Amino acid sequence: MQKNIVVLGMGGTIAGAGNPGGTALGYQAGKIAVQALLQGIPVPAGYGVSVQQVAQLDSKDMDDMHWWTLAKVCTQHLAQPDVAALVITHGTDTLEETAWFLQCVLPLGKPVVLTCAMRPATALSPDGPANLRDALACAAATHQLALQSCPVLVVAGGEVHAAQWVRKEHPYRMQAFSSGALGPLGWMEEGRVRWACAPSGETLIPPGLPLSLAMEMPVPPWPWVEVVASHAGARPEVLECLLAAGIQGMVVAGTGNGTVHAAWLEVLQRARAAGVHVWRCTRCAQGQVVQPAGQEDAEVTALAPHKARISLMLQLLQQPWKEA
Repeated sequence: MQKNIVVLGMGGTIAGAGNPGGTALGYQAGKIAVQALLQGIPVPAGYGVSVQQVAQLDSKDMDDMHWWTLAKVCTQHLAQPDVAALVITHGTDTLEETAWFLQCVLPLGKPVVLTCAMRPATALSPDGPANLRDALACAAATHQLALQSCPVLVVAGGEVHAAQWVRKEHPYRMQAFSSGALGPLGWMEEGRVRWACAPSGETLIPPGLPLSLAMEMPVPPWPWVEVVASHAGARPEVLECLLAAGIQGMVVAGTGNGTVHAAWLEVLQRARAAGVHVWRCTRCAQGQVVQPAGQEDAEVTALAPHKARISLMLQLLQQPWKEA
């Protein structure tokens, strides 16, 4: 049986179209069908390719319903015996969030690779075609490793990153993604992968959060969780408004080693007393909160703020299932 790689289109700059002249600005994301993006892209030897357009949007507008739909589609394809891997074309702005969401909810036995572009398809030198070629090659290579547990991967700019660590760190240049001090898992070189280390499905998903949730997840709306960043001059009214509006969870991106402005402490305590779940992390681009031995705070997470928001939201989603 021939193994297939399924390419799912979500829109983004990789599917963007702009004005004549090849500018990388002033374009509209999500205008070109994923089928058209594959024209001229080589398919890894021994694999077939099929496509499905799941959405056509600018990824800044990603919401829970888009995620719910994508997770359902991914799970259905991954369950097919002829499907070896998935490749997802996506916008860059929230790619790291979608990658982490999928890491948390999908079965991890087959590769799932997200790719993107910093320049639209109509630019003078678009990066999307090379990224898509590399994503297909990476999906095939990862499938051939026959891993028991595969991480969700991001392929962009000739690098391979794990969903847990990848971040968009530049708003314009093509080498926009990084995994911080850890570096990439590997590099794409002429359609081949050179691994820095073997991919691993081990993650920092908080204890108690089950995997393979996609088929169980209720239709959105999901629990309301926001990221709030502590900063100089932080005012308690910000948190008061969220509390009054019925927020269910907050991820506080603290200064430095996860510290929180004194003006917020009393409101956060009232939020906890009212049943709001509060997690804390650092707003620093690298590293994580370091806690004294024996004095670990259960609210502290090592995840980046926007990924922590996803994990807390999914954790809150479990409660209705337990009660059902």
